[in-house]
Amino acid sequence: MSSKPIITFTQVGKLFYRQEQRTMKELLPALFRGKKGGAWFWALKNLTFSIQPGESVGIIGKNGAGKSTLLKLIAGVTSPTEGKVFVQGKISPLIELGAGFHPELTGRENIYLNAAILGMNRHEIDAFLPAIIDFAELSEFIDSPVKHYSSGMYLRLAFAVAIHVKAEILLIDEILAVGDEAFQLKCLKKLTQLKQQGVTIIFVSHNMQSVLDFCERVIYLQEGRVVIDSTSHAAITHYTKDVTRS
Repeated sequence: MSSKPIITFTQVGKLFYRQEQRTMKELLPALFRGKKGGAWFWALKNLTFSIQPGESVGIIGKNGAGKSTLLKLIAGVTSPTEGKVFVQGKISPLIELGAGFHPELTGRENIYLNAAILGMNRHEIDAFLPAIIDFAELSEFIDSPVKHYSSGMYLRLAFAVAIHVKAEILLIDEILAVGDEAFQLKCLKKLTQLKQQGVTIIFVSHNMQSVLDFCERVIYLQEGRVVIDSTSHAAITHYTKDVTRS
C-alpha cells in the first residue's frame, strides 16, 4: 500500500443556504412580513483526514450529518467553501445512480451514455457491454426505453455500469438496497472483489452491520464534524451509544 494518501481533506468546510419556505407562495408573504427566507449553515466544518490507497472507509452519522456532502466533495460535484480537498485517481461514484440516464433511450443506449459520462471510451464500453448487461440481468429488456423500466431495473442497470468503470476510488452512498436480496448479495460480492483488487472504497450506510463487515476504518460525523475516526468497531460502538442516548 502506498504511503501517499489518495484522498486528503485539510480543514474543509462547506456552507449551504437553507431556504425555510419551500414554495414561492410561502416565500413572498414571509418576505413582505420582514422574515428571512432562510439561513446559512455549515454542512461540514473543519474536516481534516486522509485516506490511503486500498482502504475501505465507512462514513456514518445521522441524517443531515454531512455524509453525502463529503462524498460529493470527493467526487468533485461541489467545491469546499474553505479548506482543501485533494483527490488523486479516477472516481466511480455510486451516489445518484442513473443520474445521466435519458428516459427515451434504450437500456443499451443509456449504457453508452452513462459509461461515457463516467469516463469510459467507446472501445472500453464495447468490451464491457456483455458483462454489464449480464450483471444487470436485463438482457430481455436491454433494447427497450428505460422509461418503461421499473425502479429496480433502472437502478440495477445504473449499478452495473458504475462498477464496470475502471476506477481507483469507489464512492458508495446507500446503494445496497438495489434490487432483491439475491441481487444485493451479488452486489456485495462484486464490491468485495473490487476491494481485494485494491480499489479505495468510501462507504456510506445506515446499516452498521454492513459497515462493520465491509470496512476496517470508520469516520463518524455529527453536525458536519468528525466525532471519531477509528477502527470500525470503536467508531460504531461510539455512534450506537450516542443514538441510544438521544
